[in-house]
Amino acid sequence: MKEKILEIEKYAKENNVPIIEKESIAYIMQYIKENNIKNILEIGSAIGYSSILMASVDPSITITTIERDETRYMECLKNIKKCELDKRINVVYQDALEVNLTGVSYDLIFIDAAKGQYTKFFEKFKYFLSKKGTIITDNLKFHGYVGKSSAIESKNLRQLVSKIEGYIDFLKNNDEFTTEILDIGDGIGISKRKDEK
Repeated sequence: MKEKILEIEKYAKENNVPIIEKESIAYIMQYIKENNIKNILEIGSAIGYSSILMASVDPSITITTIERDETRYMECLKNIKKCELDKRINVVYQDALEVNLTGVSYDLIFIDAAKGQYTKFFEKFKYFLSKKGTIITDNLKFHGYVGKSSAIESKNLRQLVSKIEGYIDFLKNNDEFTTEILDIGDGIGISKRKDEK
């Protein structure tokens, strides 16, 4: 398994595919273990790196992961098969905002897709979170740009960063959820329902 993970990391580097930082995924894997998480929904599969590592925590974990980019989706399928996890990881090729889920709930929802859509993802998928479940969001620091958007010269980057800042405000002022933002990797948000304290 270790060799296969290294191969995926190498592919990501060579093909400019953003994958989760090691410190972040290590934290999430520990979180899954400590909170006995069994059923995970991931928004943004990329090439399967994080879902493979999350599934490796425990053989009873099942994951549904959503990816809208065809090249990445195909690579993700290939990697999951190579790691013999295709029975436990279901990859959905679709835009997450168009996916219809019914009658399912997840212990953990992991958001790591189009940064500009974070609030929409949160609002859509919170209904599929189990009672004591957690929503984890990655890249809340966004390479250190968050909090410094006014100093960014590139208009596109500035807009994206201000959307992430907007999402952080949305989390902080959310009536239903309480969120802890951790300075791990590229910044992780841990959101839980307030009534479950």
